[in-house]
Amino acid sequence: MNYGKIFKELRIEKGLSQRELAKETGISQQAISFWEQDKRTPNMDDCIKLADFYGISLDELVGRKDY
Repeated sequence: MNYGKIFKELRIEKGLSQRELAKETGISQQAISFWEQDKRTPNMDDCIKLADFYGISLDELVGRKDY
């Protein structure tokens, strides 16, 4: 799956830079960058943080439903 594209679209829809998202979620900017480039896949804890931050389900976060 191309999670990076979804993660980047969600971030941009909120009008956030990677640095701002990192500050809001406590996730490193480097990790966010790697995910958006599909160089790494986030762990479950980080997926939960992102889903909670965006107010969506984990299914929506990984593209299993339209967000």
